[in-house]
Amino acid sequence: MNGHQNSPGSKELSTSPDSALKTPPQLKPADGKLGILIPGMGAVTTTFIAGVEAIKRGISKPIGSVTQLATIRLGKRTDNNTPKIHDFVPLASLNDLEFGGWDIFEENCYDAAVQAGVLERPLLDQLRQPLEKIKPMPAVFDSEYVKRIHGPNLKPKASKMDHAEMLMEDIRQFRERSGASRLAMIWCGSTEVFHRPAAVHQTLKDFECGLQKNDPEISPSQIYAYAAIKSGVPYANGAPHLTVDAPALMEMARDRNVPIAGKDFKTGQTFMKTLIAPGLKSRMLGVSGWFSTNILGNRDGEVLDDPGSFKSKEESKLSALEMILQPELYPELYEHIYHKVRINYYPPRGDAKEGWDNIDIFGWLGYPMQIKIDFLCRDSILAAPLVLDLVLFMDLAQRAGMRGIQEWLSFYFKAPMTAQGLYPEHDIFIQLMKLKNTLRWMKGEQLITHLGLEYYD
Repeated sequence: MNGHQNSPGSKELSTSPDSALKTPPQLKPADGKLGILIPGMGAVTTTFIAGVEAIKRGISKPIGSVTQLATIRLGKRTDNNTPKIHDFVPLASLNDLEFGGWDIFEENCYDAAVQAGVLERPLLDQLRQPLEKIKPMPAVFDSEYVKRIHGPNLKPKASKMDHAEMLMEDIRQFRERSGASRLAMIWCGSTEVFHRPAAVHQTLKDFECGLQKNDPEISPSQIYAYAAIKSGVPYANGAPHLTVDAPALMEMARDRNVPIAGKDFKTGQTFMKTLIAPGLKSRMLGVSGWFSTNILGNRDGEVLDDPGSFKSKEESKLSALEMILQPELYPELYEHIYHKVRINYYPPRGDAKEGWDNIDIFGWLGYPMQIKIDFLCRDSILAAPLVLDLVLFMDLAQRAGMRGIQEWLSFYFKAPMTAQGLYPEHDIFIQLMKLKNTLRWMKGEQLITHLGLEYYD
């Protein structure tokens, strides 16, 4: 199944270049400022904003950012035509980005970055002036959805519909004071407890009725997503919980011509899985077990120490392997795989997460082998360039007239959203091909198939 083209009969796929859509869009220029709105101004957000400010000042390079550093091949290999992506498609300039956000804590971006402890103080002190100007707006928060942290910077008690309208007013005021001509919103807040879509999520009418009646199945992140989409703002979900992957919000995004994407940034251990599992499968090597465990100590680790929030993360982290290995197609290789994921809160480690993987594989004649991975990574350092790429690409998608689920951005997510009934593509190499082919399609360039026969005629 991996790599198959999407069904052209699916309504949701009308914005995807590998569907029946043939005509490239009319790309609007990236004129004016792009406002970036972020629920959750913790480690990931402050690392992202500080990084952009450092890059703008020539202090650092945008390492890890596809939009800033990657090239894209056009035409044949012999054409030697490989421009930078940011020179090929009209992306917003880093100098045109304006930042705003919400948080349950009152600290400005500089103080929050110091508290997060990801970036060294000498670097932050060089960026103090722009970071101190960014102060979080009071947040919509529900302790039933995030149980391990509490803060004072909250919206006043009101109905969930009232909270949605307060967020829409925040969006309007931010647009006005920042002078932004376009906006994008990306969730970088804590992981909410695990929920499946309920009756209130099935239609927009049901959802809006639920907002008015304070339905407990509507989470804070869904209120942010509703406010964004209703305001015409693209929304991406960087966490694993249920948000825009609910029928009501997907319907609303399509009807209002707003791009949405998610979910859960693909940073550490799952990034490794989507690199290694496709390689094992490509050589038809079997996998009998894959044990993964993590330690981390930042606020994310504290939140994930709650079983409900961990369940959301576990579902996201477990899904990739099964989709890549496809045990239903290769039962002799993967039918009996034992896959276990653990996350352990360990405060001394801070943001410097460590992920261990033990992979039991077998080869010719069933002989066993093992692979061990010890990834000493920095969670926010890996996530920050993903945030940058996503907000720039989501803005590009809106200027291209693309609406609803942006499956071409699956490259960035652990649990990519897809049209109803369509399996998600997890193989990172296929995801990258999909992303770059989408950019080629946007500009009317020939899609790259890697067939190669044209060189041997």
